[in-house]
Amino acid sequence: MAQDTGRPSGTHQDGNRLAGPLSEILRAEATTAWWRCPDCGRSGPLAELHVYGPEPGLTARCPACSRVALRMVPEEGHMWLSLGGATGAFRFRTA
Repeated sequence: MAQDTGRPSGTHQDGNRLAGPLSEILRAEATTAWWRCPDCGRSGPLAELHVYGPEPGLTARCPACSRVALRMVPEEGHMWLSLGGATGAFRFRTA
C-alpha cells in the first residue's frame, strides 16, 4: 500500500502552462471580478471589499469577517500580489 505523501501524483507541466489562462483573467476589468470569502461565505463584487493602505501596500478584506482577500504591495518596477491572505505571493513586473 502506497503511503500518502500529500504531494499530487502523476505527471505535471511547468508554470508556463498557466500563461494563457492567466492572461485571460489579468487583462479583464478588475471591477467586474467576483469574490467569495472562504471563511464566512460572503460573496460579491470586488468593489465591496474593504481596502486599507496605502502603506506598505493595499490590503483588501472581507466586509463581513475581515479575512484578507488580497494584498498588493508595490516595489520598484514590480507589484507583489497575494490572494486570500496566503503566505505565498506573486511578483509581476510593472515597468
